[in-house]
Amino acid sequence: MTTATTGVSRLRGNPWAVLTLASLGYFMTLLDLTIVNIAIPNIITRLSASLDDVLWVLNSYALVLAVLVITCGRLGDRLGPRAMFIAGTAVFTAASAACGLAPGAGWLIAFRTVQGVGAAMLMPQTLAMVTIVFPAERRGAAFGVWGAVTALATIAGPVLGGLLVTAFDWRWIFFINLPIGLAVLAATPAIIPQMRTGLRHRMDLRGVALASIALLATCYGLVEGQRYHWGTISGFLSIPLIFGTDAVFLVAFLADQARRQHGENEPLLPLELFRDRNFTLMNWTSAALSIGMLGVFLGFTIYLQSVLGYSAVKAGLTLLASSLVSVIAAPAAGKLTDRIGGKYILLSGLVFFAAGTGWAVLVAGTGSTWVTFLPAMSLLGLGIGLVFAPLTTIAMSGVPERLAGAASGTLNTMRQAGSVAGTAAVGALLQNRLASSLASQATAHAATLPAAARAPFIDGFRQAAASGTFATGSGTQPKLPAGTPPALAHELARLAGIVCGNGYVDAMRQTMILPVAVVALAALTALALRNDRAAKAIRARPHAAPPRRPATTSA
Repeated sequence: MTTATTGVSRLRGNPWAVLTLASLGYFMTLLDLTIVNIAIPNIITRLSASLDDVLWVLNSYALVLAVLVITCGRLGDRLGPRAMFIAGTAVFTAASAACGLAPGAGWLIAFRTVQGVGAAMLMPQTLAMVTIVFPAERRGAAFGVWGAVTALATIAGPVLGGLLVTAFDWRWIFFINLPIGLAVLAATPAIIPQMRTGLRHRMDLRGVALASIALLATCYGLVEGQRYHWGTISGFLSIPLIFGTDAVFLVAFLADQARRQHGENEPLLPLELFRDRNFTLMNWTSAALSIGMLGVFLGFTIYLQSVLGYSAVKAGLTLLASSLVSVIAAPAAGKLTDRIGGKYILLSGLVFFAAGTGWAVLVAGTGSTWVTFLPAMSLLGLGIGLVFAPLTTIAMSGVPERLAGAASGTLNTMRQAGSVAGTAAVGALLQNRLASSLASQATAHAATLPAAARAPFIDGFRQAAASGTFATGSGTQPKLPAGTPPALAHELARLAGIVCGNGYVDAMRQTMILPVAVVALAALTALALRNDRAAKAIRARPHAAPPRRPATTSA
């Protein structure tokens, strides 16, 4: 790394306008992590896709995003975040249009992969630009807005997706990105200034290759592990072998980065970032929060549609309270972080999120209504709203501007890896718990059936749990021989609904212990944080004007 000029010149333009554009771009990338889930049945029907096809429609985007985001963050340091932001927005918008026009499942998976590339180019630049254009003492308020967008996009996906799928079809969950992307592309050259740190960065190609292979192996193993029962995929290829490969490349990456920390060999991952205890802890917290959020909403969304029988729109609207509260709380949390520091705001947010999740799961039942969840969803939303602004402020407050892209890429990588891990871990645990709870519920309720119908009834649920059709109750009723009395057929259908509902609720309660425990652990580790530097300066002079440059005198 060589220096062209010293320091970072203060930028012209309106920082809040930069924040608005950055937030719009970031909103698109996050929305596409959650909006597709609600459209799965429609995609299967309209494209004649298999369940495996749809899983890759979901995972191809998340995989590419998790693998490339740290590399693209570093490219932003090298080429400038504005250039990467424009390029990423263009790729993402074009790929969104291609996804909406995809003629088949294979094409959709391919275009989702390209969409993930665009998102990886765009995402780390948003946080880097906000860090550069806002002075340290005002970043908390800016990150509060950025956090509100994060919370809104994460939770609004099911709501917006449900409305679009119901009014049109699945293609519109991708077409909705076009006006946003085109507006951002049109406004960026006029609003976002060139952002140069005055440093010429070299690209660590070997580090890119090692990190990409390690991240790809990790994410692929987590996503596909349950499908192959954490064993053999084909021939000698197995999930344990993939994780072993991941470990080898991860160790090689870290060793290579350690050798490149000094001199002219600029590393992909500057380890000096992790000398800051706050940055290190916030990377863990970012991953833990993603595990909690994706894990909770995966299980709860299935519950709303499969157990309570809600439509896609009603299921999304049930989560609306959490979205509204989080959007209101996030900017306030950002301003408060500027004044008193983010440690205890973050801690409160994590506790509220865990408590709200636990509350929602405890009151969930087969006869619950959307009103039942209103208080719990509000508390959960308050927790989310209080987390993102202080998390980002604490993480980035000690980061040199020349490393803003690398820091943003690292933080986003941990967040996306947490999303993949949370979805995979909760999905695997949910299926395991369902196999047990459905069998137990079926055995208990089969006692009221005639002897000849008991074994087929229980076997139907065991097969459904193994095949993944447990959530809807399809495939759980035995095939009835001709001449079966209508009364018995009716009773079997009634008991199947009871077993599915009770079995899923029991399994969900056991499964949700995992994401709640991870978030609770993150809350405990937050006690080790130092209050960020900007907050200390604000507390030292809470109402003072910015210091003036001392007057100089001549001899």
